[in-house]
Amino acid sequence: MTFTPSRMVRDLTDRSRRSATRPGPAVISLALGDPDFPTPEHVSQALADAVAAGETHYVDQQGEPALRAALAEQLAEVANRRYDPGQVLITHGGTAALAASILATIEPGARVIVPEPTYSLYADLTWMAGGEVSFVGHRDDLHLDLDGIAAAAPGARMVVICNPCNPTGAVYGPGELEALAAIAEEHHLLVLCDEAYDQLVFDGVRFTSALEIDALAERLLYVQTFSKTYAMTGWRVGYLAGPGPVVDAAAAVHRTFNGPLNAAVQRAALVAVTEPSDEPARMRREYQARRDIVCRMVAGVPGLSLVEPQGSFYAFVRYGSDLGSLEVRRRALDAGVAIRPGVEFGPSGEGFVRIAFSTGRDLLVEGMERLLEVLEEVAAPE
Repeated sequence: MTFTPSRMVRDLTDRSRRSATRPGPAVISLALGDPDFPTPEHVSQALADAVAAGETHYVDQQGEPALRAALAEQLAEVANRRYDPGQVLITHGGTAALAASILATIEPGARVIVPEPTYSLYADLTWMAGGEVSFVGHRDDLHLDLDGIAAAAPGARMVVICNPCNPTGAVYGPGELEALAAIAEEHHLLVLCDEAYDQLVFDGVRFTSALEIDALAERLLYVQTFSKTYAMTGWRVGYLAGPGPVVDAAAAVHRTFNGPLNAAVQRAALVAVTEPSDEPARMRREYQARRDIVCRMVAGVPGLSLVEPQGSFYAFVRYGSDLGSLEVRRRALDAGVAIRPGVEFGPSGEGFVRIAFSTGRDLLVEGMERLLEVLEEVAAPE
């Protein structure tokens, strides 16, 4: 008998092939959202200490109690309301928190609103759960189209946002979040908020977390990761926080698919949370400097446009011609630079490419020079 994967698996396989981000040595990658900084030394040392102390066995399925308690305290400080450690689930990266959240709450046929361009995993997980996706394009300034979300809300189950946004770098303000909360309350929506880049906000702007919006308290599923703030992408540690019954359901999904997270990694994560360090601020300053380099370089090319990223380490560049972004990605790769095609992030991403400035300045400048030669050729004239 010949095995044939399901249509969903074939679609996901095709997407992963389109999105390969480990190019050959002659190619500069501006595609991968992986910080080029080392994990802070005191965190790495904590891992070694935990292994030496014998932290190599199974731990609580929901996560190390001390880590959940520390995170609950941190969440409560931001939200200005109590979070119990039982409302926190430690997961295999933010990815597993997103998967557990959506698979635990979205039944076949349920509809999820996805404002886009945004991280493609939200739609993929919805389809995996058997749900339906309602894409709502952003406004021209790449902020939320609240009227469009409101129009899509009747009968929907959930809305998913990424703030700061991957791939656009937009940072949604308190007014937007309050308005989104009002829509969610009126239509009984869950709000899944992925704040992976919350510490990477530029120009002294104060970031407003969805945790601070009182009207979201009973419907917010908050997803966070250690990957970006602490340059810990390879450590695979994240977490979900939310109403107890939803977190309990997500925990059942997570332990079924993943089991408990690595014990020693959780000890190191606890150190990252509880021991002060200036490393996250130093990384943020460097990302802002790289953001400025990218903006200056793009501004010098006729036909290109870029809404200046307010956060994250991505720039979403509009080249504006009818040439598909997958083809632009191919041409860029031929020129020696890897980037992400805009269409990967939703229907309205066509005509854009995403640049990650999570690599060092020298490679960033050289990669941008290669890319801009390609984009100048394909850009629509003004």
